[in-house]
Amino acid sequence: MTEYYQLQRNLYLVMLVITGVIFVSVWVAYSGQTALNYLLGALAGLLYFRRLARDIEGLGVQQGRMGFGSGRLAIFVAVIVLASQLQRLAILPVFLGFMTYKAAIVIYVVQTTLFPQRE
Repeated sequence: MTEYYQLQRNLYLVMLVITGVIFVSVWVAYSGQTALNYLLGALAGLLYFRRLARDIEGLGVQQGRMGFGSGRLAIFVAVIVLASQLQRLAILPVFLGFMTYKAAIVIYVVQTTLFPQRE
């Protein structure tokens, strides 16, 4: 479990760095409103990733549980519905912000593949 928690911490760190870099870049290149839309999606993605990690952690403990992942799906649906219903939110930046957790996973995998740590 120690390795799993280390992996989880590393992914959170990569995710926060990516979010910060993209947030500042979008703020400079587009507008503050678009950057805040992205940040809303990124926070929803962070919450989604946290729930995913919690579900994975409990896989061996709780077997036969119904609705595995339905709470995570509700986070995605809620943020997209919110973005589509409010005039001040744009769907694309919110969606791309939500997908930041996937970018963090890809970057972490590429980093560990190209530069493996020696023990």
